[in-house]
Amino acid sequence: MVTNIQFKNLDDISYKEAGIFENTRFEKIHNIVFDDSNCGSKIVAKEIADLIREKQSKNKKCVLGLATGSSPIRVYDELVRMHKEEGLSFKNVVTFNLDEYFPMSEDNEQSYHYFMHDHLFNHIDILKENIHIPKGDIDSDKILDFCIDYEKKIKDYGGLDFQLLGIGRTGHIGFNEPGSHSKSRTRLITLDHVTRTDAAFSFLGLDNVPKRAITMGIGTIKEAKRIVLLAWGENKASTIKETIEGEISSHVPATYLQGHNNTTFVLDKGAASLLTQYHTPWLVGPCDWNENLTRQAIVWLCKLTSKSILKLTDKDYNDNGMESLLAQEGSAYYLNIKNFNILQNTITGWPGGKPNADDSRRPERALPERKRVIIFSPHPDDDVISMGGTFDRLVEQGHDVHIAYQTSGNIAVSNYEAMKFAEVGLELDSKNKLFKSIVDFAHNNLTSELNTPELLKIKGIIRQKESLAATRYIGIPDDHVHFLNLPFYETGKIKKNVLSQPDIDLMVDIISRIKPHQIYAAGDLADPHGTHRVCLNALFKALEAIKHKEFMKDCWVWLYRGAWHEWGIHEIDMAVPMSPDQVARKRRAIFFHQSQKDNVMFQGDDAREFWVRAEERNKETATKYRALGMADYEAMEAFKRHFY
Repeated sequence: MVTNIQFKNLDDISYKEAGIFENTRFEKIHNIVFDDSNCGSKIVAKEIADLIREKQSKNKKCVLGLATGSSPIRVYDELVRMHKEEGLSFKNVVTFNLDEYFPMSEDNEQSYHYFMHDHLFNHIDILKENIHIPKGDIDSDKILDFCIDYEKKIKDYGGLDFQLLGIGRTGHIGFNEPGSHSKSRTRLITLDHVTRTDAAFSFLGLDNVPKRAITMGIGTIKEAKRIVLLAWGENKASTIKETIEGEISSHVPATYLQGHNNTTFVLDKGAASLLTQYHTPWLVGPCDWNENLTRQAIVWLCKLTSKSILKLTDKDYNDNGMESLLAQEGSAYYLNIKNFNILQNTITGWPGGKPNADDSRRPERALPERKRVIIFSPHPDDDVISMGGTFDRLVEQGHDVHIAYQTSGNIAVSNYEAMKFAEVGLELDSKNKLFKSIVDFAHNNLTSELNTPELLKIKGIIRQKESLAATRYIGIPDDHVHFLNLPFYETGKIKKNVLSQPDIDLMVDIISRIKPHQIYAAGDLADPHGTHRVCLNALFKALEAIKHKEFMKDCWVWLYRGAWHEWGIHEIDMAVPMSPDQVARKRRAIFFHQSQKDNVMFQGDDAREFWVRAEERNKETATKYRALGMADYEAMEAFKRHFY
C-alpha cells in the first residue's frame, strides 16, 4: 500500500502513523511532504536516533548507510545537536558512505571524506574504526579489490539497517547514473555530464569536477532494511515525479526503489510540486475549489486543450476531471469570465501603483503616489537580471528606489578577470604592491580559483563597480545603492557560514532606515547556489523582527524569480509588461556586469548566458498570458506577493 501525507511540523505525524492515510492511484513509492525541509530533516534524524537507541538497548551495532550533498546536511546538524544536548551516543554505530569522487584525496575540501567529518563525524563520539567511506585516492589497479572488500564489510555487519539517500537530477542514487543495473554492486563509474554540471559550483567550474567516482551499487542499496530518500526544492520536482509515478527504468535509477518494501521519500513542497496530487489534484479525487486552485486548474486546462480561457466549454471541464468545479460555478461561461478578469487584473504597467486611479482591482495601491522602495538582490546582478524592466519602470515613474546587494558575489569573479583589472592598475601604478601581489598570485593559480584576501578584495570591488555602472544607467543615485556584504557569505570559499544574527541585523537596519512601502526580493527557493535561499531567509527573519513597527503596516513584499525558474501563471500576483525598447534597456543594464557575462563560473546546466535566459523567460511569460487570451506584449516580469 502506497501512502502519502503532507504536514507542516513534527507534531502532526510520525512515520508509524503514516499508513493511516489514503493512497493515490498514481504513486508507487510512499512519500511524506513537508512545508519546510527543516521539519523533514528533523523527523528523519529522529528516526535514525530512535533506531540507534533501539539497537543500543539490545547491545547491537546500528549499521547506517550515509549520503552526502546538500540534502542531508540538516539531518546531520540535528543528529549532532541530539548528541550534544540529549546525550545521543554513536559508539554502537557503524557507517558506510555511498560514494566518493575518483581521484580524490581525503583532505581535499571537495571530498566526501572531508564532508562527512566536517558535518558529522568530527562532532560525535563515533569510533574511528566504524567509519567506512570509499577511498578516492587508491591506485586504479586496486579499485576492484577495494570494492569487493567494501561489499564484504557491509555483509559482515549484517547489512545496512538504514540507508539515507539524496537524488540527482539524472535520477541517480549514490552515483548510480542512468544505465545502472538493478543488481549492480560497489564499483567505479563514469559520471553523467548533468551530475558533473550540478557539482560545478562546488568545484569552481566544470573543468575541475572529477569524471569518475566509486559508488555503492543499486543492488547494495536495495538490500538495506530501511531506505529514506530526501529531496528539497523545485529543481528536483521533475525527477521526483518520474521516480514516484513513472515506470521502473534504468534511465532513472531511483525508480528501482519502487521494488523496495520499506522506502519513504521525504520531500518539501517544491520537490513534490509536480506529483499529480499536488500539480493536478482534480485528477486524483475531490477538491476544495478555492481561488488559487481554480486558477491553477484553468491555466492547466487551457494548455491541455490549446484554448484561451474564454473558449473553454462545459465539455472541456467535464472531460478533464473538473466537473465538480463546473457544478460549483454553474457554467463554463461565468467561470471563464470570472477567472479571465482575475488574471487580467494581475497585469499592470504601474508596479508602484497608478496615481489617481481606482486601485481596487490593481495589484498595487495608488497611494502614496511616490513610494519608497527597496530592491534586495542576493548577488550584485540579480536585480537587473530578474526585474530590470520593473526596476527601470519604478525609477521612471518617480519612486524613491534603493537597491541593496546582500552579498559581495566575489567568488563568482574568475582569477582571469581579477588579474586583468590588477594588470590595468599596475599599468597606472607600476610600484603598487597590492596589484603586483594579486597579479603574481592569480597568474600562478588561473585555473584553481584559489583566493587570497587581496584577491577577494579586488573581486568584490569589480562586482561593486559593475553594479554601480548598471544602477547609474537606470538612474539610481549612488547614495541609494547599498552593499550589505552579509557575513554568512564572506568566507572566500564555496562553503558559507550559517545565517546568524549579524546578517539579520544588517537587514533590519536598512529596512528601518528607509521605511519602505515596497520590498522586492528574490524568491528562488530552488536556487542551485543556495545563496538566494539564505538571503530570503534573512529577509523573512528581519521582517519577523520588525513587523510590529508602525511603518511596516504599509509595507508590501513582492517576490521575483531569477534566471533559473519563473512563477507559474496561476501563482503570479503582478505581471509587469515590457515593450521591445524596455527589453533592450534591461539587456544593456545586464551587460554592465561584464565579469558575469561570458564564461560564467557557475553556469549550471544551461549554456545560455544569463541575459538570454532572462529575456527568453520574460518573453515566455508574455506568450503564456497571450495564449490565455490576454494582450500581446513583448515580454513580462512576474511577481508574487508575500504576506508576513
